[in-house]
Amino acid sequence: MQKRSLGRTGLSIAPVVFGGNVFGWTADEKTSFALLDAFFDAGYNAIDTADVYSAWVDGHAGGESETIIGKWLKRGHVSRDRAVIVTKVGFDNNGRKTGLSAKWIAEAVEASLKRLGTDYIDLYLAHKPDPDVPHEETLEAFAKLKQQGKVRAIGCSNFDATQLQASLDVAADQGLPRYDVVQPEYNLYTREAFEGPLADLCTAQEIGVISYYALAAGFLTGKYRKPEDVAGSSRSYRVGNYLNEKGLRILTALDKVATETSTSPATVAIAWIAARPGITAPIASATSLKQLESLIAVGRLQLSAAQMALLTEAGA
Repeated sequence: MQKRSLGRTGLSIAPVVFGGNVFGWTADEKTSFALLDAFFDAGYNAIDTADVYSAWVDGHAGGESETIIGKWLKRGHVSRDRAVIVTKVGFDNNGRKTGLSAKWIAEAVEASLKRLGTDYIDLYLAHKPDPDVPHEETLEAFAKLKQQGKVRAIGCSNFDATQLQASLDVAADQGLPRYDVVQPEYNLYTREAFEGPLADLCTAQEIGVISYYALAAGFLTGKYRKPEDVAGSSRSYRVGNYLNEKGLRILTALDKVATETSTSPATVAIAWIAARPGITAPIASATSLKQLESLIAVGRLQLSAAQMALLTEAGA
């Protein structure tokens, strides 16, 4: 499996990152282990999670995903040095504000390390901007973690170009480590959060990009084509937003390219992101081995220029 350099982090990852938000939510422990085993056996090597996953489930407190990943690592199917573990800090949990203060980061990283059963995190991300904490405080906290060897690289999620540039300026002025990776929402349907100023900045500054919602909450798999298809889905609150003229136009293009390449709409949708300028690798999830096949197939799919153009135009 061809690996890609993740910005200036020194890390290299395969062209798809497994989205661990499903672990302990729509994938139980046994299923999660089987999915991770198969994903790594296919040559992929990176997992994305967060300390808040899956606090939105009744009875969950957050950290369930990290705990399952930690148990999986302990089984030894894959050595720790083969796995690139990405986790995040700073997203509010069940109405409790956490944020990006130095105090909270110091507490949260220890809890994440314990749940993951490891003594270091490969990539630690600020989960979202915190307007109440200056960039300097957050970056100083991350600098300490890097110095202590608890974190190898740092990045941010959900920052726009202005927020990212402000953090880069502070890092340069204060001699602090900068965010070397950005995690924006990006897929065939939702493109405005990345394309334009943020993509340009990431390219100019050699910042790695691992984008989330590659399949638009499952919509781009093609299984949701009319309102009744959404009923009862665990993601129905999001999928309904895509059931419109634009969404159906994208599905039509995905169907065409999937037929031409003898793959699935999901594989094509993820492969389109992986081939876009500035993207290192999209994040995508699966809750069954059958779904996982669509992710694994991305590494074998090379879309033609005409196919890329068709898809890009459909989601314009």
